[in-house]
Amino acid sequence: MRYKPAALGYLRCDVSGISQLWDETQVRRLAERFGYDFCGMVVFDPKSGRPPLARLKAQATRLDAEAVIVPSPDHFEGGQIPGSLVKQLDVITVHPEETYARRSMPPLRDLPPVPADGT
Repeated sequence: MRYKPAALGYLRCDVSGISQLWDETQVRRLAERFGYDFCGMVVFDPKSGRPPLARLKAQATRLDAEAVIVPSPDHFEGGQIPGSLVKQLDVITVHPEETYARRSMPPLRDLPPVPADGT
């Protein structure tokens, strides 16, 4: 049983390039700051020929992760946060610091006012 929600890191090595260690450090720091139990980094290499998010989604399911933290949206295809990923996990970017939450609360409808006498 975990006492803190689990999070994974994700980055593409072709996007990070020589800054990969720096990006990994920034992801870990943000996970710690947000109070996550950091479970590891998934590094994707496009040369592998595998689907880019398959390993990430499998690891997230296996670890029962709540979130994935990435250096920036550029680490996803077209620089866009994949909707299919947000359905499974909260996606948090380091730069800019944004959270794409999977559980959005719908707008609350206005309730009628309660009479002063409580009836």
